[in-house]
Parts: sequence; C-alpha cells; structure tokens
Amino acid sequence: MNVLVAMSGGVDSSAAAALLLDQGHEVTGVTLRLWGGTSDSGCCSVGDVEDARQVAAELGVDHHVFNMTDEFEARVVEPYVSAHVRGWTPNPCIECNRHLKFSALLGAADRLGFDRMATGHHARIVASDGGPQLLRGVDQAKDQSYVLSMLTPTQLDRLLLPVGELTKSEVRTLASDRGLRTATKAESQDTCFVSSTIGRRGFLAERTTLRPGVLVERSSGDVVGDVAEVELVTVGQRKGLGLDSEGRRRVAVAVDPVAGTVVVASPEESQIDEVRFDQSSVTSTGAPLLPGEATLVQLRSHGRAMPAVFDEGRVSLLEPTDPVAPGQTVAFYDASTADLVRGSAVVAP
Repeated sequence: MNVLVAMSGGVDSSAAAALLLDQGHEVTGVTLRLWGGTSDSGCCSVGDVEDARQVAAELGVDHHVFNMTDEFEARVVEPYVSAHVRGWTPNPCIECNRHLKFSALLGAADRLGFDRMATGHHARIVASDGGPQLLRGVDQAKDQSYVLSMLTPTQLDRLLLPVGELTKSEVRTLASDRGLRTATKAESQDTCFVSSTIGRRGFLAERTTLRPGVLVERSSGDVVGDVAEVELVTVGQRKGLGLDSEGRRRVAVAVDPVAGTVVVASPEESQIDEVRFDQSSVTSTGAPLLPGEATLVQLRSHGRAMPAVFDEGRVSLLEPTDPVAPGQTVAFYDASTADLVRGSAVVAP
C-alpha cells in the first residue's frame, strides 16, 4: 500500500513511518507548515520540520513540506482569537485536526493517489460490519482518541494509526532500535502557535484588545473583585479569582467579555450536572447516538469518562463534575464498550 505519513517531527509519527515500512508499505513523509509566525513549541517550529526531514532521511523515504499557513490562520488561529473575545476557550488542536490534518491533508493524499494516510496518534481503528470504528489507544495514559473524536467514518476508512497498539515506552524503544533522532525527544504540550516567550496573554494582546472586568458572585450578585483581562479567564478556572467567605478558591462559571464580568461560585456551587453543546457541531464516528441513549462523556483530553444520557443539544451527567468551558470538546464513548468512540460536539454556554 502507498501511504502518506503525516510527520510532525515527534517520536510517535517517526515510529509510525518505521512500522509501516516494516510492514512492507511504500511510505512517503509529509510535514505541514502551518504557522508563519514565531514558534518554539508544538509541531509548528522550524526544529520540528527539520527533525521530520532528518527522520525521513534516516528511514530512506521521500519527505515533503506542504504549506498550509493560510488555511491554518483562517481555520485555527482566527477562530482561536475570536473565541476568547466571546468568552469561550477553544481547543486549537482539535480544530487543526478537523480542518487541516484530516480534511485538507487527507484530501491532498487522495488527489495525489495515496491509498491511505497515517499519523502517530495513540488510538486504534478496527473493522466492523458497520464500518471502521475508532477506539482508545492501548496505552491509556497516552490515549489520544479524544482529539480524534471529530473524525467521520469516511475519514477513518482512509486512515492508519500504526502506534495505537503500542505503549509510549514501546514506541521509544522502536525508534531507538532504528536509530531515529526523535527517540528521546520530549513531547510538546503547549499551543504550537503561542510561543513561550509571550504566552497566551501576549499572543492575544497582539490581535485583540484585552479589557479589565469584575468578579460577580453568582448567589448574591455582589461584585467581589476584579480581573485584569476578562478574555483570559476560562470557565472552570480557580487560580487568580480570590477566596470566598469560607477561604476556598472561587471558580469561574461564566465569562462575558462584552459585559466585562466573570461570574464566580464556590467549588460546590460550581458543579454541573449537564453539558450543553452546539447541535450543528455534533459528529459521529459510527452509528449516531440517539436521544435517551446511555453514553460515556469525556470533557478534557486526559479526563476520565463519565456516565451520561445523550439528548438533543445536551448530555445529562449521572454524577456532578467541574464546569467545562464553552468551545471545548465533549467526546462521546460507548456506554458498554468504553474504548469505543461514538463522536463529539463543541461545548456551548
């Protein structure tokens, strides 16, 4: 099979390319040039592109760089800024996956005549009578099915995830045995287009006006403090919001930059028992969830899955949890087969 491997310059995609070669496939590496500005982390830095190129050379495969900076700006960066202006907290990695890596790049792979595309994500794709299914990776600590929960059956059918059956330790051992330069490379953790030198505040300040605001106690309506920049506060945040009358950290439960307010509550009062989502954002990796159907939901990349009941525009949680910010992703997993991804949606206020 002729496979286009998305190589980010990290150890996982390096190992994915090596595994496919070992399985007898014809492999071509590609790295996306996504961000034209300053970057010192994630998969957008110059060093990461060079690492991918060098690994491809070590493996003896062709390597290309696709320039998608315009698409990245329009689909990821601009919505990231706009979301903060609205008081939302977006997940740029998922939006990059949605619009670029598994849309634009997969489309390019099809046009160029590749049989499949592959990435180094820790997740699995298995065949079933109803079509391909997305499952959690074998290494539960490194599982990335959450950030792939927006994939469609058509996309899954064109995709290979070679490292999903391996633990992270096994991936590093494989890369080391092959003498790949990325074998011991640290994982990137930050938003790739936000450099560590300026941070999120500096990045947003360059693109929009950050305004001060006040903290409003939800139960009383009283103003209990202030914040320097409302746009930087995230629903669920505790740090920097002061203490309530009992000495506990306040929790942000709503952010309204237009009004210049952050609504806060005590940890107990901030707990939620449902999550609302934008119905138009719902995607299904297989059979769609039906109203009233039991499911498991994951609200954070490395959060635990919680039992819930799916409905149109919301899921009811069977146990309370910390608030989740609008703009984040709620991923749905099968209630009986907890590893099976059923789809996702974008959280709404």
